[in-house]
Amino acid sequence: MEGQKESSSSPVGVLEDFLRSSDSDSNSVTSDPDTRQDPKPASRWHGMVKSLWIKSKKQPPASYPLGSIKAPPPLKRCSSMREIISIGPCFLMKSGSNNSSSPWKYFTLNELQIATNNFSAENLIGKGGYAEVYKGRLRDGQLVAIKRQTKGTPDEIIGDFLSELGIMAHVKHRNTAKLVGYGVEGGMHLVLELSHCGSLASVLYGSKDILDWSIRYKIALGTAEGLLYLHEGCQRRIIHRDIKAANILLTKDFEPQICDFGLAKWLPEKWTHHTVSKFEGTFGYLAPEYLMHGIVDEKTDAFAFGVLLLELVTGRRALDYSQQSLVLWAKPLLRKNEIRELVDPSLGQNYNGRQLNLMLLAASLCVQQSSIRRPSMSQVVKILNGDLSCLKCMRKIRTPFFRKAFVEECYNSIGG
Repeated sequence: MEGQKESSSSPVGVLEDFLRSSDSDSNSVTSDPDTRQDPKPASRWHGMVKSLWIKSKKQPPASYPLGSIKAPPPLKRCSSMREIISIGPCFLMKSGSNNSSSPWKYFTLNELQIATNNFSAENLIGKGGYAEVYKGRLRDGQLVAIKRQTKGTPDEIIGDFLSELGIMAHVKHRNTAKLVGYGVEGGMHLVLELSHCGSLASVLYGSKDILDWSIRYKIALGTAEGLLYLHEGCQRRIIHRDIKAANILLTKDFEPQICDFGLAKWLPEKWTHHTVSKFEGTFGYLAPEYLMHGIVDEKTDAFAFGVLLLELVTGRRALDYSQQSLVLWAKPLLRKNEIRELVDPSLGQNYNGRQLNLMLLAASLCVQQSSIRRPSMSQVVKILNGDLSCLKCMRKIRTPFFRKAFVEECYNSIGG
């Protein structure tokens, strides 16, 4: 679609359209009907862990001797899924479940080596501080992403592995990655579905083809819906903590799927936030409150998502090779309302002006310094769908983008 003129589809126009149609029903997106289903995943989880633990004891990996695991401490109230799972294997084995209750396939080390050409460098598609991700092809032809833990003590590696597996056992949404299976020979491995498209990072930065605007908008909306599910629709409140372009897998239809729950935390209902002491994450996406105080809640994910929106609009990395922050680069342009300077040059005029303004509005709100002023993901989903009714309850938010892009008269009308 051709880019619309600023006069007819500028950020001011977004609010004007809303004011003209405020009496009509707004379009909003909610989680999938099946996202709140709870098919008793705990029983499947118990059986799978029992199977994993038995197999890993039979064939302990040379680099991760299971015999070195200390006896689990007494159960206590924990602040994260990681803590619960890391003390849980011996306890879970008492569940009495059998191997058939596991919903996922167990892979031998030989099967994983064949799938990845012995974990060759050419198949390495992602690398973090604690794990590597390889592209692989199973014997039936299915493409997979295989995540292998690479760093940490034996206790930490197995605890982190079970933590991520435990979180994924509770996650089921079209915009979250699909787990195929696992392996514990020669290390801890998670096997996920993968399409030819790969990750958003590989498509946005590693491909010669231009990513069409309609696909960028689809990715933005789908990722927002996935995060909304994790925050509000899942059995537990899950904070992902590592939302970035490399952790968004794309299906053949470019449907985004959030992956890599290695840093994820879950928060009990009555907890407003969680404080972590170990610094983890990806520079360029980290929220100020996390950098300064180690505070983790839904708003830390909202900040990272705002950075992701800016990446989709600009085609720039969150942190470029000169270590320049995308947020710091974009904020002055948002302040001056220089919208066209923000658009990826490769798009030319081939973008939807209204969708562009909605994405930049959501991004400007998400990357605010104060976490209190950032929108929830339910509000972000509404904004991306053109439903600005949530701005009524955000009338105290006066970002530079609001002041320049949304005239005071329109802003007061919404606040009234």
